[in-house]
Amino acid sequence: MALSSRAHAFSVEALVGRPSKRKLQDPREKAQPELREKEDGEEEEERWSGAARKKSEQPAEKLSKKEPSATAFSGCGGDGSSNESLEEEDAIQVELQGSELWKRFHDIGTEMIITKAGRRMFPSVRVKVKGLDPGKQYHVAIDVVPVDSKRYRYVYHSSQWMVAGNTDHSCITPRFYVHPDSPCSGETWMRQIISFDRVKLTNNEMDDKGQIILQSMHKYKPRVHVMEQDSRIDLCRIQSLPAEGVKTFSFKETEFTTVTAYQNQQITKLKIDRNPFAKGFRDPGKNRYQKKIRTAKREKNPKKKKNEYSLRGLWDYIKHINNQIIGGPEREERDQGIENLFKEIITGREEKVS
Repeated sequence: MALSSRAHAFSVEALVGRPSKRKLQDPREKAQPELREKEDGEEEEERWSGAARKKSEQPAEKLSKKEPSATAFSGCGGDGSSNESLEEEDAIQVELQGSELWKRFHDIGTEMIITKAGRRMFPSVRVKVKGLDPGKQYHVAIDVVPVDSKRYRYVYHSSQWMVAGNTDHSCITPRFYVHPDSPCSGETWMRQIISFDRVKLTNNEMDDKGQIILQSMHKYKPRVHVMEQDSRIDLCRIQSLPAEGVKTFSFKETEFTTVTAYQNQQITKLKIDRNPFAKGFRDPGKNRYQKKIRTAKREKNPKKKKNEYSLRGLWDYIKHINNQIIGGPEREERDQGIENLFKEIITGREEKVS
């Protein structure tokens, strides 16, 4: 039986068919938020990839600043050899010997005397080297470089060094001192204490003795250099150290100020107390007593001393006259006899007095 359109709208089939249509529409509605989530995820990935591209496009200067040591000791070979040499150089260690004494001077303000003839350093630089290849040959050298480009003066009422102005160190050619045992095997260097006690400092700019030339009233610091022997380089003929293959070490407590006379009395006292070559300044009373003993021994027999001086004076007078006279062989023989006679008299007098 056919129903009208109005009756069909309220029939059971119409009512049952509507939920199915709704069910078909539900998956589409659910799919829409999933698509939105995917789109959001793709946008985030694009953001992260863009940031990575920006980082990769940064200038190469930053990378070069972070890796300076990798090219500091690069060799002539490939990457493998340069890495091996870098590891070997990094393994070298230098320890300062007598660091406690250096620290005592540094706390006060170390001063080093420089003269035209040259003066040795005290304390001297003494080091111990570790990490060398026992089978290879090495050179060990030292130089003294300025700490800054300032000139200093000593203020007595405050016992301090103050900046007095700027200076130019380019007028002085830098020098370095090669240890006399160089070149030597790494095993020998590591077994001994390396001392630079023969280094001399001078303010003579025309020095030709190989001494280190410095300027007075300036601050300097010594540096120790360790380098492997290279047959292509002769250290005796070059004025500066090679730019590559050199390991350099310096110590803060070894900085000093150059002077022509000690300014700080505490430095003077400490050097007298600790320098083994300053014995004459430690016990002046004892030295005066020893000098009196020596003079007393000389004055024990003044008669002998007086006779000896009088005879010698007479002999010198006669000899002077004989030199002025020009005669024949007979006179020369006579003069020779007189000389022998006076010699016998002098020796006989000396034997009687003794």
